[in-house]
Amino acid sequence: MRIGMILDKVFPPDPRVENEAIELIKSGHEVFLFCLNYKDEPSQEIINTINIKRYKSNKIEYKLSALAYTFPFYSLLMKRKLTCFLYKNTIEAIHIHDIRIAEAAFLANKKFQLPIVLDLHDNMPEVMKFYPHLQKFPGKYLISPKRWKKKEEEFIKRADKVITVSQEFINEVIQRTKVPEEKVVLVPNTIRKSFYESYKLENKIIKKFKDNFVILYLGDTHLRRGLLTAITSVSKLKNIIPTIKLVIVGKNTTDIKLKKKVTELQIEKYVSFEGWQNVLLFPSYIKASSICISPLHRNIQHDVAYANKLFQYMSLEKPLLVSNAIAQKKLIEKIKAGLVHEEKNVEDFSKKVLTLYNDATLRDKLGKNGATFVRNQFTWDKTSEELINTYNNL
Repeated sequence: MRIGMILDKVFPPDPRVENEAIELIKSGHEVFLFCLNYKDEPSQEIINTINIKRYKSNKIEYKLSALAYTFPFYSLLMKRKLTCFLYKNTIEAIHIHDIRIAEAAFLANKKFQLPIVLDLHDNMPEVMKFYPHLQKFPGKYLISPKRWKKKEEEFIKRADKVITVSQEFINEVIQRTKVPEEKVVLVPNTIRKSFYESYKLENKIIKKFKDNFVILYLGDTHLRRGLLTAITSVSKLKNIIPTIKLVIVGKNTTDIKLKKKVTELQIEKYVSFEGWQNVLLFPSYIKASSICISPLHRNIQHDVAYANKLFQYMSLEKPLLVSNAIAQKKLIEKIKAGLVHEEKNVEDFSKKVLTLYNDATLRDKLGKNGATFVRNQFTWDKTSEELINTYNNL
């Protein structure tokens, strides 16, 4: 089958999109990836056997994308590009990544009447509530998460199949939209074996933190990810754990608030903002750590989704400390791969850090439990089976 994947961003990078495309190609399908081009990248090329088709975009279109379900301009502009993409590549099935470009894809498909798979990476209408530009004028009045939620429900009902990233997300979708249970498919965000089998250690990173008790965070650093809890905790723990170092690998526009808090607490020497780093360096940061964290705030999105970082951490035998956001709490407690703290609770976070700090045997045991789970049950080659089944039966 000639599958047209539709992404309203640049590519690479996008690990989930890449993983899905590669797995489908290995199963005998052809994958053509529609993505956007804001620079002077090749209009088409092959990356890891994926046929990349880039379409020119610009800052105006990018800004209009935030208003996709306020005004129709973005969807109409993308419809033209997508119609061209579907026709030129003789696409036989459409795979939409998230909902921003979904309206355009459905509009373009009126001419072709192809089966559509809607892949929900996130509960986007819920995530949007935390976007900084939706907290102030004019975004607060122009962009309505409620309208996006209604659109999402419409797309879920119109799609032939819907893919989500956790069982909790599936339950939420079915309960909210009343679609048949068999319509929604679970394809979790897991990692490829190469992440923990074929990595190369960066000695500079290992040496940089060799004398520290490292608490590591990987990924998006928006305030809803809970890093203010970890930062405040470090200000208390530094007197008990002299070698403590909170290492933050990632970035967000809200980082200015994190850095301001570090300065206010006068703990600059105990916190290292590494910025965004190439994913090839992630294993080195994980290997240099003692504890890996995911202190998410609880909300509808965080309660139903797993962060990919959890599986990256576990695959390299590190103990986890996660907040009680439902999905990750259930997972970590079930496989006994770490400890759970109450969201936003600095005292509880600090208490659990100390439990792990004072018990190296426990850290080792939790780390091994996580690695066993990931390597035997939750790698991409196993969790992608439902994706393949979906297309084999589409």
